Amino acid sequence: MTVAIYPGSFDPVTMGHVDIAERAAALFERLIVAVYDDPPKTLLFTVEERVGLMTKALAHVPNIRVEYYSGLTVEFARKTKASAMVRGLRMISDFEREFEMALMNQKLAPEIELVCFMTRLEFEFISSSLLKEAAKLGGCIDGLVPKHVVDALNDKYRRGGDQLQRI
Repeated sequence: MTVAIYPGSFDPVTMGHVDIAERAAALFERLIVAVYDDPPKTLLFTVEERVGLMTKALAHVPNIRVEYYSGLTVEFARKTKASAMVRGLRMISDFEREFEMALMNQKLAPEIELVCFMTRLEFEFISSSLLKEAAKLGGCIDGLVPKHVVDALNDKYRRGGDQLQRI
């Protein structure tokens, strides 16, 4: 069975993440969306919340499993018997960072292949950090994240009954 992992912090899951996962699931017999429990950045959602949001977003894809992990991504890949790691690329700056990580991962685990998916044009500008900023300030983020993520962001950013704009 060909297994791949799609690692990330997914704070929160965006439609770009969903698109990459769906496309990767079409190429591999099993895709494990690997939610990193403690990335070196400020998180809005707990790891349990991020796993829940991603699980709901991908419930329609039968060969995807979502779980969290700690430590080195390549060690999680080995533990799950994954032969490939999936990553999404939005722009040139993503490529530079992904290339750097790929070389390190290749050194640590040469048996694990990296498969990169170019984002679809409509998702190119979406980043979790920009999305959270827009949501915090009351911007309409419909279509950029699954509906249940809009609701979760509403719950996180609720201030005096304010809610995110909906169209």
